[in-house]
Amino acid sequence: MTRNNHSESAVQFNHVNYSDGDTPIISDITGSFPKGKITTLVGPSGAGKTTLFRLCNGLIPPDSGEIIIDGKDINQYEPTELRRTVGLALQSATMVSGSVYKNLSMPLTLKGEKLPEEQAINLLMDVGLGAENLHRNVKDLSGGQLQKVSIARTLVNKPKILLLDEITSSLDRVSQQDVEELITKINKKFEVTIIWITHNLQQALSIGNYTWVMMSGKLMESGKSSLLSDPQNDSVKRFVQGEIE
Repeated sequence: MTRNNHSESAVQFNHVNYSDGDTPIISDITGSFPKGKITTLVGPSGAGKTTLFRLCNGLIPPDSGEIIIDGKDINQYEPTELRRTVGLALQSATMVSGSVYKNLSMPLTLKGEKLPEEQAINLLMDVGLGAENLHRNVKDLSGGQLQKVSIARTLVNKPKILLLDEITSSLDRVSQQDVEELITKINKKFEVTIIWITHNLQQALSIGNYTWVMMSGKLMESGKSSLLSDPQNDSVKRFVQGEIE
């Protein structure tokens, strides 16, 4: 059940299917993520949420259906252009050995370009880390600081869409709130569309403008995040009540 229609969509799925061999993972999903908003993506384990992300940034192609990214069919993008348009930050905040600056530079280093230190410092400031962290070794950073560096790194390419996969699930409550505030700030400052997978329903309700609820590869319900307080679908009600994990 979809409770909203978006005239401007950052990402649009039209009857998208994806299977792993004979096992369906994504089943006939049609829906949109509104431009410039935060949409949280929730559902039990195995719902297909991470697979949906992999479809969004072209890591895997759908078996059938249409995916529109920022008004253009995903098949019309060059891979490098798509990676610039759609950024991705993961729970693990994977870093290469060395300094914060080295890690921030990675997206440009891979293209044979150099990230000016001034721009790197501005990125750190954008995520609430000071210039003094630029040449620190990443092994000396806390989990919350690593996640901020990971987010800053995704901003190097100035993506229009940012995919966040459980980025606060391994953080303590204070660090989690810090990152939540950061994402809200980034969303407003850069007008970047945020799609955020989270297992924390309270987070999904408080941070999201909109929410998708996925179960068994299907989009069960979508609309304003307040739907989590009053779901219409019986299976979604059971999930929200903790009966389905």
